Amino acid sequence: MKYISTRGDAPVLSFEEAMLTGLARDGGLYVPETIPTMSTDDIAALAGLSYEDIAFRVMRPFVGDAFTDDEFKGIIARAYEGFRHDARAPLVQLGPNHFLMELFHGPTLAFKDFAMQLIGQLFQFSLARRNERVTIVGATSGDTGSAAIEAFRGLDNVDVFILFPHGRVSDIQRKQMTTPDDANVHALAMDGDFDDCQAALKDMFNDFDFRDGVRLAGVNSINWARVLAQVVYYFSTAVSLGAPHRKVSFTVPTGNFGDIFAGYIAKKMGLPIERLVIATNQNDILHRTMDTARYTKEGVVPSISPSMDIQVSSNFERALFDAYGRDGNAVAQLMDELKGGAFAISQGAMETLRDHFDSGRASEDETMATIASAYVGTGEILCPHSAVGVKVGNENLSSTPMVTLATAHPAKFPDAVEKAMGQRPALPPHMADMMDKPERVTRVPNDLGHLQALIKDRIAAR
Repeated sequence: MKYISTRGDAPVLSFEEAMLTGLARDGGLYVPETIPTMSTDDIAALAGLSYEDIAFRVMRPFVGDAFTDDEFKGIIARAYEGFRHDARAPLVQLGPNHFLMELFHGPTLAFKDFAMQLIGQLFQFSLARRNERVTIVGATSGDTGSAAIEAFRGLDNVDVFILFPHGRVSDIQRKQMTTPDDANVHALAMDGDFDDCQAALKDMFNDFDFRDGVRLAGVNSINWARVLAQVVYYFSTAVSLGAPHRKVSFTVPTGNFGDIFAGYIAKKMGLPIERLVIATNQNDILHRTMDTARYTKEGVVPSISPSMDIQVSSNFERALFDAYGRDGNAVAQLMDELKGGAFAISQGAMETLRDHFDSGRASEDETMATIASAYVGTGEILCPHSAVGVKVGNENLSSTPMVTLATAHPAKFPDAVEKAMGQRPALPPHMADMMDKPERVTRVPNDLGHLQALIKDRIAAR
């Protein structure tokens, strides 16, 4: 299995090389050269298996000869042993033909744990085998950072630096990033919004002297292994609802497009997915793009669903790559146009995107109303991001079962949830003392040179 860049001008890599590299050297994102498929019999055979066994069967074709079967099974087992639900991604019924996939039973109470815990184990195994050390820099709008810190804290072969927008994450999200006291963990509160953090990260990757000097690696959703890990729960859920003999649709609250792109990969592999519905908050660039065929940045407005407060959706580039017939030059041109704030999508590419994706949005008031109505109608307490998904999912119900992804535990956003339904969600017992712990955080300006110097100094001090 080989991996190629969405911009067509970077070295072709193996799975392990692509995982450890993150962003391609031409600025593109790595994708598989071909998508492995599963037959109807292969998918039917997943019924009744554990989540870990399904993960092995779904992901194994993508890793090539990077690991033996026993090594890969051990990596998967260690990745999910810390989850607090035996089903890992259990289903709850919200109403007739509408289901909620709970993705918040991992160590940091967010869907990012499914990918990050696996990546942590993959990195640890590969780096130990190679006797190498890397510097991980990540940008987060809230949940990726805490999941990355939890996955890599205390590891000997990794230093972790997480950029998050100062004052634009919830208190719980911030505390999850700033309270770990491991020497290899560094939380950096950057002035600006998430797009500024993400831009700084990409600038570091594109500065090859810095990148090579600190052995930079990325664990944002630019990393293919992140997307691959998320493909698994589409299979486990669809099989639970009758696949391959029954089609299933999914609604995904998303800002960076990674989670819903994983659903697209599952569909390309042969999973009978009828529709993939993009759910956005008031920062609705993806919904506007699907509606108008123009990707136009309009600035980020802070919301009660901060992990979706994004205008540059990195993984959308992977979808564009397929929509343009895997033409790297066409994608590179679009990304160059985006530097000016916008690009137009061709009619043919737009038709391809609309063949797979629908979209919708939820305002702040609609999100709050959905939290309240879900609690009254089902007893389910939704985080604001999950509520965005449920609202849009309700608008797209049909005779095909609809599964909305619940991306975070409501206790990560207690103020918004309490305002919506009059009840403050409690943190799980194992996190009850988090708000009382001291924080380790450095506030930094939106300045590339300052960030690079800080990272070099911290590494040297270790």
